[in-house]
Amino acid sequence: MAKPRIAVFALGGTIAMVKGEAGVRPGLTAEQLVAAAPGIDALARIEARTVSTIGSSDLSVDNVLEVARAIEAAVADGADGAIVTQGTDTMEESAFLLDLALRVDVPVVVTGAMRNPLSISHDGPGNVYAAMQVVTDPAVRREARSLGVMVVMLDTIHAAVDVAKMNSSRIDAFASPEAGPLGVIVEDRVRLTGRPVRDHKTALDAELGDTLLTGIEPPLPTVALLTMGLGESGGLVAAMLADPESFGYAGVVLGAMGGGHTPSWIAPQMDDLVARLPVVMAGRMQAGYVLAKTYERAGSEMDLLRRGVRSAGRLPPLKARMLLTAMLMGGLDQAAMDRVWAAAN
Repeated sequence: MAKPRIAVFALGGTIAMVKGEAGVRPGLTAEQLVAAAPGIDALARIEARTVSTIGSSDLSVDNVLEVARAIEAAVADGADGAIVTQGTDTMEESAFLLDLALRVDVPVVVTGAMRNPLSISHDGPGNVYAAMQVVTDPAVRREARSLGVMVVMLDTIHAAVDVAKMNSSRIDAFASPEAGPLGVIVEDRVRLTGRPVRDHKTALDAELGDTLLTGIEPPLPTVALLTMGLGESGGLVAAMLADPESFGYAGVVLGAMGGGHTPSWIAPQMDDLVARLPVVMAGRMQAGYVLAKTYERAGSEMDLLRRGVRSAGRLPPLKARMLLTAMLMGGLDQAAMDRVWAAAN
């Protein structure tokens, strides 16, 4: 039987670092990353392409959609799967955005490295090889549409909707804190142990209809992320209300405290903010659902919902921001957005 044909797209990041003057900088190509994983050619026919060589903190929504379009083109040309290598700083966001944008029936995996190639025990080659094991696995290929985009790090398979970077530098930085991983790789076997809940994706696709996010041209809307903390004054919200044109945001995600809370003195500002643009609250922690009917004090989830702030449900702020961005890109009205948010709750 012919080996599957897999497209590999490289975006730079720690996995692609080379020696610089004082530290390291991105520089390795997709071909070099593939060549560094011994035995990978036995798994697939590989077509490697370098999209960029930058740190993932410099990636934009446009960049991620460019990769999504490249994946669509590769699949239309007969590719059986795709791997994206990138930096880990924004991996959970870019993987989730790819999951929102793509409608393909082949597996797509995002991977990278926590240690650069000049480090002892560099994890990049092993992660690339593990990603290839996943995209070529028969069970994964059969269930690709339901699994959605995956992140593979340290022989662990995560759903894009659930994965989070939980540590700034440890090799085991990635986890799925709310739902747990989709599976693991043991020896030469991919063992799936779970399935992702992606009702928000189903709802988004239904509301978008024939509109594809990959077909939307720049300029794209941007969404502000305002994380609430002890003693937050609300000065940024006040500034946005006083001079909205200077800020230029099309929506706001509140990284809310607890089950969906802000300081009580900020809550009245939400009335004016909601009147101008979509405002969504998401728990600033990496796991847990936003509440809906427990606390009723000023600034609580019940108060914010009453004022028109929408709930991101199970999505943390970084992913709620990507979902709101996708809905704004698609031109959804508030009623359509509410149906998508309901699916995440």
